[in-house]
Amino acid sequence: MLIKKEPDIPSSQITPKRLYLNRRKFLAGTAVTGLAAAAGMRLSEFNSPEASVQANAKIEGIQKSSFSTTEKITPYKDVTNYNNYYEFSTDKYGPAGLAKDFKTRPWTVTIDGLVPKKQVVDVDTIVKWATPEERIYRHRCVEGWSIVVPWVGFSLSELVKRAEPLGKAKFVEFTTIYSPNQMPGLKVPVLDWPYVEGLRLDEAMHPLATLCFGMYGEVLPNQDGAPLRIVVPWKYGFKSAKAIVRVRFTDRQPLNSWNKSAPDEYGFYSNVNPNVDHPRWSQAKERRLGEFLKRPTLMFNGYDQVASLYSGMDLKKNF
Repeated sequence: MLIKKEPDIPSSQITPKRLYLNRRKFLAGTAVTGLAAAAGMRLSEFNSPEASVQANAKIEGIQKSSFSTTEKITPYKDVTNYNNYYEFSTDKYGPAGLAKDFKTRPWTVTIDGLVPKKQVVDVDTIVKWATPEERIYRHRCVEGWSIVVPWVGFSLSELVKRAEPLGKAKFVEFTTIYSPNQMPGLKVPVLDWPYVEGLRLDEAMHPLATLCFGMYGEVLPNQDGAPLRIVVPWKYGFKSAKAIVRVRFTDRQPLNSWNKSAPDEYGFYSNVNPNVDHPRWSQAKERRLGEFLKRPTLMFNGYDQVASLYSGMDLKKNF
């Protein structure tokens, strides 16, 4: 069966072959079990008959957020059918179908590292930690396309405050689920799985950084990061880790997956910066998904509120 490709995404923007090669070999079954345990989940949980939530379930009590953009929202069908989610597929049209039966219940998140006490928290407890807000954010993907999405969640700082990280904690690391029996992309060593991302602690505490469990007023679709993800709108899309199972506080900068894979192309900070080109293409312009014409890329994706976080830094060196 032929899969239709988005006509305005040039072939030069496809992940290069070299990223598929020379990676660590696929982890053996015992290693998989160990990783799942470290992430606070058991592999047996994935086969639970109660392991999914109702598709398109409405989220009640959502409040509007003052952080929202007034830009035109990208249609739901586009956001849910064109996804960067390599755990399922490197083809952007693949994850929507492949993630259909992904099990999101039961689901726990381990909070550990430099904290007074390790916690293993049920995701349905986490989503009740604060009033859900609709936050309409712009996003820019490193490949040159962008979207506007009404996410549902609350400030990531709420999780940080509840974790009570120790004074020497400077960074927070996010680890996503490792479930090769559900995620066919994990069987291909595109990256060194499981997927890991990280933020400086002050970035995680910024009110724009969001802990997200829904979008368009509904529970997150599987292909968009269910059941829990982060959204960091001033950074390129890959910084917003999906399907999170572990949050670890550390005094050392985490080695995030794309930076580990291709350090000359993907830095730790990954702030949207039109003045720093990707080695294989310009970042000066972007194309909104569903539109034809390109528009100029804005510094920090237009979120000037975060500029003070990087005062005095060389943002070409710290890309």
